[in-house]
Amino acid sequence: MDSDLFARLVPDGLWQIAAPLLPSFGHRPQGGGTAPRDERIVFTAVVYVLTSGCAWRQLPRAFGVSPATAHRRFVLWNEAELWRRLHDAIPEQRGTYGELAWTSTIVQAATARAHATHAARRRPAQPPAAVQQGSGADRDAGSPPAHFPE
Repeated sequence: MDSDLFARLVPDGLWQIAAPLLPSFGHRPQGGGTAPRDERIVFTAVVYVLTSGCAWRQLPRAFGVSPATAHRRFVLWNEAELWRRLHDAIPEQRGTYGELAWTSTIVQAATARAHATHAARRRPAQPPAAVQQGSGADRDAGSPPAHFPE
């Protein structure tokens, strides 16, 4: 991936503030798994998804991070309240106006994505009412199902 893009997504100043806020990951007691990824690369991949609005599965391979890893870290970082802590930490730093503005954008995108993910998990997985009400007899007679317009 283009190093200029990495630098624009997560400038050095922002990374210096964000890095200590990231939760640490220990070794898996059962072993296995893949080697840990560079946290800055994973953070940059997550920032890319958040700020571009793309789906996790559309994360470019050039980041060197799987969409599953990026999403898993996003979820863990949400649980650790990383975005709020990052937003709170920026004003404490001197000369970080650019990082403050960009961090606000990242935090807003992360919050919106977290709320959307949470809402999707709370919705029951039920078919539309028209599908539930149809007996199936109308399909046998050659007419379209009740939920499709003719």
